[in-house]
Amino acid sequence: MTEGTDRPRIIEYAGNGFVITWEPARCRHAAECVRGLPTVFDNTRRPWIVTDGATVDEVVTVVDRCPSYALGYRTADGRWRSAPAGA
Repeated sequence: MTEGTDRPRIIEYAGNGFVITWEPARCRHAAECVRGLPTVFDNTRRPWIVTDGATVDEVVTVVDRCPSYALGYRTADGRWRSAPAGA
């Protein structure tokens, strides 16, 4: 986060026709992502998100289960998910 701004730090992992976003400060480590799609999300690996480990639909399904909205996505076909305002 840049000093003097209220914008959260969001890290982007791009590839395979979509972008996965992760907001570390929002993450509550529920591990829905790691359990749901370990080929993409592996917290023992760096980078911990590798987009070529699954299809867009598989990623969308798992990211949509993130209870803290720390994970989001943007797909080439226009689908997206980010934290709702005030969440």
